[in-house]
Amino acid sequence: MSYHRPKSVAQVAEWSHSVNEFGYHLQDFLHEHAARPDPAMFREHPRLLRGLFAQGDICDAYLAAVAATLAPKLGEPRPVWSEEADRYLDTPWFATPGSAMRACLLLESPARFRERNLFVTANALSVA
Repeated sequence: MSYHRPKSVAQVAEWSHSVNEFGYHLQDFLHEHAARPDPAMFREHPRLLRGLFAQGDICDAYLAAVAATLAPKLGEPRPVWSEEADRYLDTPWFATPGSAMRACLLLESPARFRERNLFVTANALSVA
């Protein structure tokens, strides 16, 4: 049996039924993007995850931030869907709980994450 990585952000959303699955699929997608970058990866409108599982709204914003950051690096404009209101958080979310790392996350977060109230490390889009 062979394993297939998500080939688009839409597949990441389609295949995710929990925040944990989302994390795994997103990491696999980032590996796929690093190996075979293609602007088409960001064109299809991913389904909204808010309401489907806890922290789905965070996943929605995160996917939009990923697309809005990576698509322009391939010469594409930010996808229209990534700018929809449902792709932004009303309250800040920090990747690391507790106040010790907040200052670091506030400084390091890439712009497209910050504008969506997502505060992550500078390497949020790197593949391990």
